[in-house]
Amino acid sequence: YSGCHPPYGQGTADNGLAKELKMATGIPKGYRSLNLPSLRLDYQNKAPASEILQTPPAEIERLWEFGSEQTAPNRLYFSENLGALAALLSDSSVCGQVRLVYIDPPFATKSVFQSRTLNHAYDDVLHGEEFIEFLRKRLILLRELLIEDGSIYVHLDEKMVFHIKVIMDEIFGIENYRNCITRKKCNPKNYTRKKYGNISDYILFYTKSDSYVWN
Repeated sequence: YSGCHPPYGQGTADNGLAKELKMATGIPKGYRSLNLPSLRLDYQNKAPASEILQTPPAEIERLWEFGSEQTAPNRLYFSENLGALAALLSDSSVCGQVRLVYIDPPFATKSVFQSRTLNHAYDDVLHGEEFIEFLRKRLILLRELLIEDGSIYVHLDEKMVFHIKVIMDEIFGIENYRNCITRKKCNPKNYTRKKYGNISDYILFYTKSDSYVWN
């Protein structure tokens, strides 16, 4: 009961009952200390993390170089990113050394996008469990690339941010969740008479450990 009203058919003369109803509005103290199981998101074809960590690496070919590793350590990869991330796991200068990751994946819109010149830009056709597993595989590899005081930011919209929040709790630990940042769009759209406007995206912020660099 809410504590504001007695059950239907009962009066308010019994002060003892009224007190019990008010006490029932909170969470019992003993319940808070129970060791409850972690929340998981399960779906078909969810691969074990150990299998994902064995993803075959892409064969990386260096096409252009400027300076040395010491003077120009930045890299730009043109590759399917799952294989590229797997290749970085065996690169000691990268694996376990990355301090900051920001990714802006597709938003599961089931759409094909064009550039301003009407050329094909990219496909965003994955949705549901396919999209979740697509992103989960990459997040598992990215966690391995992070240094212990590293952070990761994942940009999503309202369709998938709640699903991926649970997935990131699994991968990084719920204790390493820091924020869900609301990003207000500069050009809100999709207003209708029977829905609130689509005015925001969201950025999930996690760290690899409790001791992290604040960027």
